[in-house]
Amino acid sequence: MARRKKTIKKNQQGAEEEDVLVDVMQVTEGAGDFMERNQNALFGGLVALVLLVGGWLAYKNFYVQPKQEAALEQMWVAENQFAKDSFALAINNPGGGNLGFADIEKDFGVAEASNAAAYYSAVGFMNLGKFDAAIDYLGDIKADGQLMPVLKNGLLGDAYSEKADMSNALSYYKKAANGTANEVLTPYYLHKYAMLSEKEGDKSSANSAYMRIKNEFPNSSFGREIEKYLTRTAS
Repeated sequence: MARRKKTIKKNQQGAEEEDVLVDVMQVTEGAGDFMERNQNALFGGLVALVLLVGGWLAYKNFYVQPKQEAALEQMWVAENQFAKDSFALAINNPGGGNLGFADIEKDFGVAEASNAAAYYSAVGFMNLGKFDAAIDYLGDIKADGQLMPVLKNGLLGDAYSEKADMSNALSYYKKAANGTANEVLTPYYLHKYAMLSEKEGDKSSANSAYMRIKNEFPNSSFGREIEKYLTRTAS
């Protein structure tokens, strides 16, 4: 997958300079890849949100009603398939008579489990290249709280970007970046918004987003290399 195209040109003094052309594939990094690379930083928030690995047993013992408990037990098997990149199985038939994420989302009308299953289904369909299906599942998510609205809008941005609907992609990346501030997710979606804006020829919007990364998230992975992007989009 191409990440960046480079050409070499000479400036007025005759010195060679690198001319970087933004590739849309650099913008649309897979959601699964991002979650894997940032799992430690996101782990606590995601566990609390989707009630998965680690914290759900304590939650079940004190708060979860029987239907929610059944949904979570089903979700374990589907999640194991998802972790092995067996996305189609995770969504539809994880094995052992257990429900996939699609049926969990449909059959259990409990907000936490349903949202979790819908989000996992959407990520799975993104990895399978079925972007319209991903958008449909994201539309079913009740995006409450601090983290889920950011994740939902960010993944919608990815889906529309893959469909070459750049107007919607930019809109959803902007919503994700302007959601509840998060040290990992906010600079990530600011960078995606800026990269796509740059590709679409809007250097002013790109530069503003890069500046926000510099000022608000200087210690993020994007903040540490932000100067090259600011130089590239300076008016």
